[in-house]
Amino acid sequence: MYRSILETLFLILVALPLNTGLFAAETARPNVLFIAVDDLNDWISCLGGHPDCKTPNIDRLASRGVLFKNAHCAAPACNPSRAALMTGIRPSSSGVYLNSQPWRPVMQHAVTLPQLYRKHGYQAIGSGKIFHGRYNDPASWDHYLKQTGDPKPTPAVLNDPHSRAGTIIWGVLDVQDREMSDYKMASYAIDYLSKKHDQPFFLACGIYRPHMPWQVPRKYYDMYPLDQIQLPNVPKNDLDDLPPAGVRMAKPGGDHARILKTKNWRYSVQAYLASIAFADVQVGRVIDAVDASPHAKNTIIVLWGDHGWHLGEKHHWRKFSLWEEATRAPLMMVVPGVTKAGSQCEQAIDFMNIYPTLCELCSLPVGKHLDGVSLVPLLKNPAKTWDRPALTTHGRLNHAIRGNRYRLIRYRDGTEELYDHKHDPMEWKNLAEEAKYVEVKQQLAQWFPAKNAIDAPHDASRGNKKNKNKRQQGRGKKKSNAAK
Repeated sequence: MYRSILETLFLILVALPLNTGLFAAETARPNVLFIAVDDLNDWISCLGGHPDCKTPNIDRLASRGVLFKNAHCAAPACNPSRAALMTGIRPSSSGVYLNSQPWRPVMQHAVTLPQLYRKHGYQAIGSGKIFHGRYNDPASWDHYLKQTGDPKPTPAVLNDPHSRAGTIIWGVLDVQDREMSDYKMASYAIDYLSKKHDQPFFLACGIYRPHMPWQVPRKYYDMYPLDQIQLPNVPKNDLDDLPPAGVRMAKPGGDHARILKTKNWRYSVQAYLASIAFADVQVGRVIDAVDASPHAKNTIIVLWGDHGWHLGEKHHWRKFSLWEEATRAPLMMVVPGVTKAGSQCEQAIDFMNIYPTLCELCSLPVGKHLDGVSLVPLLKNPAKTWDRPALTTHGRLNHAIRGNRYRLIRYRDGTEELYDHKHDPMEWKNLAEEAKYVEVKQQLAQWFPAKNAIDAPHDASRGNKKNKNKRQQGRGKKKSNAAK
């Protein structure tokens, strides 16, 4: 028996170097789980944007690594934001400023994040919305599961005047979660995570809600009783100190006027909160799958939202603006061996830094064309001084610079807005014309891009809509001139 024990110990000791070597090889090539949540603003609980918002799963993920509390998108629209993040090339460098501009024709040689991983021995798998709808990039993926359609509301809900205001649409669904597209996209990622793989992986999971229509199962609406909904605090005179370019961007006579006229503000806020709650559950399912998987200790997790969303602030709805509500979005990273649980970073950063950060974390080559820099120093020390403010662009020559304290907006016509977030977190007072802030503006203005690429060609199939938008903008300009 004594000899049997010695033989067993010998076999274990012989095996140990092999097992240790395999583990070291895996650790040197970490996996990446890349979760994108569409139209998710800063209302989530861990960012504190709305007092009633319940996001226990996203909060749980944030508590495991570094939560970037002052993170901003490259563009406040799905297509340019995602194209910039996935290629590392800003809108001002590419000319892709709007949803109607296909990105690949003007960035034919750009190497997307998943392409880079594929080139270096990773398997790139995706599901749901990662690139903007019609502009997905087949060359980026080894396999990709497209979004499916969602169930439709009953005719009674569709015809309910409190289930829409113009083209802002919501409504209760009497269906199970498993019937929803996002559930299926999350299930695809969960299934992949449950298996062992011969290659390290880059796994992207795109959650569509809270993108419109805000139609989700009833139980999520029930989490937010209508009579308890808190509306955003929006001063009636909030646009009075804006230049005409800012007022045109707000479009107060459009969505907001329609929401107020139809008495739908409370209903729509309820629907947005319900949609966030539904998305949060899907994120939770994927995180649980990581924890239960054989990849739990060797997977970097990144969760991001492509931009924010206004629900009446600045008398504006949707994204498509350069104010805090449209540019600020969630970003959190959990990196085994690098990040410390419960860390929060207050430094202003933008999403152009995600690409080079993942390159450094996974020892991939960093292209010279990238417009961002690695966030690894902040992942290691979130309190470290960071001297690069966030830049957001909406349309050619319209930019916002967000520093740790101030936001400077400059429009195409040269007019400006300046906000002090230390004293005015809701951006109610425009300080741009006050003489004592000249130096502040000069310091921030240094970060406006030197290059402003010409507009990329627009999608011909969306030409009518584009022309209609141009006509509407033209009418807005005429009205502004008449007002002068």
